[in-house]
Amino acid sequence: MEETVVKKIAILGSTGSIGTQTLDIVRTYGDLEVTALAAGSNIRLLEQQIREFRPRLAAVWEEDLAQQLREKVRDLPVKVCSGMEGLLEVATEQAADILVTAVVGMLGIRPTIAAIQAGKDIALANKETLVTAGHLIMPMAEEYGVSILPVDSEHSAIFQCLQGAGDNPVSKILLTASGGPFRGRSRAELEGVTLEEALKHPNWSMGRKITIDSATMVNKGLEVIEAKWLFGVSPRQIEVLVQPQSIIHSMVEFADGAVIAQLGTADMRLPIQYALYYPKRRQLPGKRLDFTQISAITLERPDMETFEGLALAFEACERGGNLPTALNAANERAVALFLERKISFLEIPAMIRACMEHCRFVDHPTVEEILATEQEAYEYIESRW
Repeated sequence: MEETVVKKIAILGSTGSIGTQTLDIVRTYGDLEVTALAAGSNIRLLEQQIREFRPRLAAVWEEDLAQQLREKVRDLPVKVCSGMEGLLEVATEQAADILVTAVVGMLGIRPTIAAIQAGKDIALANKETLVTAGHLIMPMAEEYGVSILPVDSEHSAIFQCLQGAGDNPVSKILLTASGGPFRGRSRAELEGVTLEEALKHPNWSMGRKITIDSATMVNKGLEVIEAKWLFGVSPRQIEVLVQPQSIIHSMVEFADGAVIAQLGTADMRLPIQYALYYPKRRQLPGKRLDFTQISAITLERPDMETFEGLALAFEACERGGNLPTALNAANERAVALFLERKISFLEIPAMIRACMEHCRFVDHPTVEEILATEQEAYEYIESRW
């Protein structure tokens, strides 16, 4: 009888959308053990997770919240820490085999680097890490012999399409997008869109920030930059296609013209589970595609004039250096201001463009220079808006 091998996982962002779905997968099987959890501020849910999964270590960002959590779980053998030190401790937790990086934003860079240096495989849902520091992360992963396993549905799809391809070179990556809630609208029609409209994604259930990124199509732009690093292709080998039914999750074209696609329902548990169990596939409960019920799968080119954020991301991807960091930092702050109803929807790409033009260009930035560019973008936005 085959012995069950228990894989040990740590999660950054355990109370968010990806984190909670990762824990759903842990519940489904008996061969995953949670050793460490980190969350932002939702200590009520984090306490529930600690009680259910019994990690050795937990972290929250603010020390006062960490102190509150310590009181709540003082009956359990769990260490609670805070701040960046806490994230680094979770990322490098000794027993963990794989780190799920599901925090939002550039906060994920340093913990991801620390985890790689500690020999942990990375299930990557924090796209900003590769967007801003892909030139550092991918060579480092190779140096330390660890795997970067994509959790984004599109990058997971590409990764799945490449299984069995051997050393056959990729001719083109066809990165699909749903088009978000405003697909087909003109720039004039986007003038007065509300926060509530922007948060109504037609197909996927995601966190607020990424839902807005999908509405602006900046999210797809960030995925273009991420794909460049994950799959070693040039920006000119990446084509974005709008596929509103979200059935084709992405495709790969090879030199002979053959195109391989990955299809499935809009269920984030599939790419999460694939990353956790790679290279094995496991039974996943849930809805299946019924091809007899699919009337059409349509594909169209994105409108990069209306959705300027996607065009700006291609520009940042082509020019490289710290320009993707300026784009990403500006977008983070712009989306935060839009969520607070302080700016309009179309001011988001305007803010990104202004920051990309303003920030001092650095060709091959270090982590310190990446973080300095982030700060420069934040300060510029604060002075202007």
